[in-house]
Amino acid sequence: MAHALITTPFTASSTADEVLRGIDLAGVRAIVTGASSGLGTETARALTAAGADVTLAVRNTTAGDTVAGTIARSTGGIRPRVVRLDLADRTSVTRFTDAWHGPLHLLINNAGVVTGGLERTREGWELQFATNHLGHFALATGLHDALALGAADRDGARIVSVSSTAHMRSGVDFDDLHFERRGYDPQIAYAQSKTANSLFAVEATRRWASDGIVANAVNPGGIATGLQRNFTPAQKESLAAAEAAGVFTYKTLGQGAATSIVAAVAPEFARSGGHYLDDAQEARTVPNDADLAQHPHGVKEWALDPALAERLWTVSADQIRT
Repeated sequence: MAHALITTPFTASSTADEVLRGIDLAGVRAIVTGASSGLGTETARALTAAGADVTLAVRNTTAGDTVAGTIARSTGGIRPRVVRLDLADRTSVTRFTDAWHGPLHLLINNAGVVTGGLERTREGWELQFATNHLGHFALATGLHDALALGAADRDGARIVSVSSTAHMRSGVDFDDLHFERRGYDPQIAYAQSKTANSLFAVEATRRWASDGIVANAVNPGGIATGLQRNFTPAQKESLAAAEAAGVFTYKTLGQGAATSIVAAVAPEFARSGGHYLDDAQEARTVPNDADLAQHPHGVKEWALDPALAERLWTVSADQIRT
């Protein structure tokens, strides 16, 4: 029997500030990846405004410093710290995790990349999977002890894994994760990475809930950000067709960040993980052959499958060790 879906008082039109209204995050230490623009910037700003001690984990520290200054001015002088993190570079991830000291209460795995064609890391990994999933996997596992300290410190720690409706286009192809044999389609590659983001939340919760750590995946919805800057004409046409079909309507940055903030602070998810949230609610699971246009707010079975989540964790751990 399917479990009763977790609901919150918030909706698609709620903003991050509305979710945080009346919540004091003083003493909460948070990391937001990809916080130098778009959704990450808004998520970091909202958390900082609520009193959290926020670290902007960014590849471009110059842009990060600009964002930190803007946030400081908007919050009356509370300035997030800026630390370099390149999720596609294992050395950079290790340097970041090794330098972190003390507890961590919130890890917002927000950063993402979209490519218009096949790009690879130094290891030969497909860039979207390497950045969107493997980099965040290495970051989270490297920060596990800090999260466990945070959980003991404040009765729980949370990870937010930013996924996407795009996950409905593809599961994870374990036989060819990095497109070494199949033809490359950047949309399928992105979809695979977004499914992986959701599966990570499932297995992280299974492994770490006993440490007081839960993880949930979120779909922020349609937001015009820098993520689309590398879209090919075909990708832009696909996006326009999806909007025309009613798959999504564009949200403001504040509305887009709201679901991440719900996963980060809402009491409904304080001890419950392994879920996929859409429009601030737990999404309904739909079959893998479900049509996206008919189920724009659903989550496919392949994104929440416990066996696939465990398999992906094992494969990911092996990859980042090699």
